[in-house]
Amino acid sequence: MTKADGTIRDTVWEDVALRRTRAAADPDSPLRAVALPADWDETAAEAIAALAPGQGPVALPRLAEGWIRRAAARGRKLGVLVDEGAAARFATGLRALLLARRAAPGAATWIGDAKAEPRFVLNLPAFLDGDGFDSAGYAAAVRLGVTALEILGGAKATRLRLGFADLAGLLAGLRLDYESAEARNVAAAIAALTRGVAEAASGDLAEDLGAREPLALIWPAPPEATPVPGLAEAARAALDAAAGAPGLRHAAVFALTPPDLAEALLGAETGGLAPAAAATRLVPTEDGGVTEVPTAAALRAGPDAARLLAPRGPEARAAMEAALRPWLHAAAPAVAAQPAAPRPAPKPRPVPVPGHHGRGAVWKVTIGGHRVTLRTMENAAGLEEISLSLAKDGAAFRAMVDALCHSVTVGLAAGVSLDEYVQAFAYTRFGPAGVVEGDPAIHRASSVLDWAFRRLALDHLGGRILPDPTEEECGADGVGTAAQQLPLLPDLPSAPAPAARRRALKLVG
Repeated sequence: MTKADGTIRDTVWEDVALRRTRAAADPDSPLRAVALPADWDETAAEAIAALAPGQGPVALPRLAEGWIRRAAARGRKLGVLVDEGAAARFATGLRALLLARRAAPGAATWIGDAKAEPRFVLNLPAFLDGDGFDSAGYAAAVRLGVTALEILGGAKATRLRLGFADLAGLLAGLRLDYESAEARNVAAAIAALTRGVAEAASGDLAEDLGAREPLALIWPAPPEATPVPGLAEAARAALDAAAGAPGLRHAAVFALTPPDLAEALLGAETGGLAPAAAATRLVPTEDGGVTEVPTAAALRAGPDAARLLAPRGPEARAAMEAALRPWLHAAAPAVAAQPAAPRPAPKPRPVPVPGHHGRGAVWKVTIGGHRVTLRTMENAAGLEEISLSLAKDGAAFRAMVDALCHSVTVGLAAGVSLDEYVQAFAYTRFGPAGVVEGDPAIHRASSVLDWAFRRLALDHLGGRILPDPTEEECGADGVGTAAQQLPLLPDLPSAPAPAARRRALKLVG
């Protein structure tokens, strides 16, 4: 049990059994002592280590109370929370959501980054219950999230970023195929419920603090029925309640955003509406190796896991996004990098004839004002070699990119498909990034690797078009995972150990 002290006295934390472990924010950081609820996993421990400043011991109750108490006090000062009783209920509600791993604010709130735009994420699988989905509990969490974002934004923000995570995990728990019409109906009903409750909460805040936006009923009719009992009815009731508001406090409230450490803390395995990557994941073993274990979604899906969690093509995600788009206040984020699913041993590729150089191509573009040259060579079997040249960047950075390109060339020769490299490196984030000049098909890139591998997909994967990232995702201050911010070397078939070390790629955006 935790000890009662000035931080957790008279809170639910007093009765929470904790376990102690050692974890690091990333594989290259020193381990630190972490205390967290006894049934939380090592992924959560790593997230806690990353969210807490410094290198000393960290306990989840004290870390959480730091931002919860600040938010409650600020809510009183701003008038969002009308009295001490409302502030106490607000804090109690946030603690309960966090302990149940149902919801939490984004990483910026935990680390105290006042310049970052706040976000609030709801972990959909945590709302699974005996009847299918806890619609009432979810609606209460959405209301609390809107209140929290109003406070975190200083009661000045006109656009809030409240969204959900791990739709794929929820659908697996409901035994629904991600590509089925039933799954899209469930997702649309949850989106309609989110939008309705959030706008009703915005209307309530407008009554107390003043309306800033007129009521605008621009949503379509929600699904008439879903396989989940009571969900369609809850969605319609939420939209009816929102329609009765005299005005709104916010122009936008519901947006799916790229995942950060909050999703890892909550145990979400995918970001937003993304499909699952696979039914298994790789984890490190005590002897330094790796082992393959089922994902949490696979455990929920039971014997149907392999079928329900098989990798999906871009068409499946596009269909799901189309079903949810009418309810969102902003477009869903672009597909993020994801780990490749476990694969069989690669088939040998034909060895090029000595002296035969095949044919090649050269692309010269500028990305964010930096000149970049991509050279490729092909043989009879397909793409065999790539290289990237950067004119303005430092020697260390150029050497890293050269080494990465060499490793990709080696991997292609060993039989690793180009598609796997595209999935790994498209939409990675690190400078230079921004507007692309010189490529008629790609207009923005979040990194040199993002542009290069999307260009390779166009040239060598049947003209596959991957959408441009948004301007926000190309910004220098964009928040991404550690793997999205650095040009990491790919995992080759002969060396599985690095895959276990790239813990940051557990989330699929």
